[in-house]
Amino acid sequence: MCTLEKRGDIFYLTLTGSDEHRLSPTLIASLLAALEEAASQSSRGSVLVTTSAGKFFSNGFDLAWAQSAGSPAGAQQRLHQMVDAFQPVVAALISLPMPTIAAVQGHAAAAGLLLALSHDYVLMRRDRGVLYMSEVDIGLTLPEYFGAVVRAKVSSAAARRDVLLRGRKVRGEEAVAMGIVEGAHDDEDGVAGAGGQLAEELAGRRWDGEVYAEIRKGLYPELCGVLGLATKAIATPRL
Repeated sequence: MCTLEKRGDIFYLTLTGSDEHRLSPTLIASLLAALEEAASQSSRGSVLVTTSAGKFFSNGFDLAWAQSAGSPAGAQQRLHQMVDAFQPVVAALISLPMPTIAAVQGHAAAAGLLLALSHDYVLMRRDRGVLYMSEVDIGLTLPEYFGAVVRAKVSSAAARRDVLLRGRKVRGEEAVAMGIVEGAHDDEDGVAGAGGQLAEELAGRRWDGEVYAEIRKGLYPELCGVLGLATKAIATPRL
């Protein structure tokens, strides 16, 4: 599950517990509800920081739950259910009316990595944890919106190739060099501190959240098309 806590202008969305934070239908629904709550309570200067407890940021979809369906057809149906349920979470992050930061305290794999990449900024540890898109290794194709997120957020074609087609497990300093994350920090406290500091800096700009969201959507027209997100013009100048 997850919790949402507001401290001043900053929302802290935390994946709780010490497990792998597998994206089951229950956790996906909890994330979506938290994002909707943050959006409803947002005001000028709001920022979201997403983090986790334990060794994992998120190890992707709950494949054990899918396989527990008892048949290949049932497992595939459950996997499709999670893929479909997770797309609105990505859409909610891309359209959230505030800056977003993923403070990745541990491993982020497959849909867990996609969750991180759906934020504006990604910070991670250099001493522990990897970013990993496991689909090529386990024999799963990418949903359309997965590819669209990676194309939007990872600018280097070589980095996209290594992450998606080689299944490369990327650590902190490598992720910075590849342009996947904003920064790598020494330990859990370092990531949390950097995330909080960046959040305070962004909150201090006191941006209009709706305008911010529309500018963000304008940066990623292909991704917004895949997600079904429309853009609109807003004029609320502060002169």
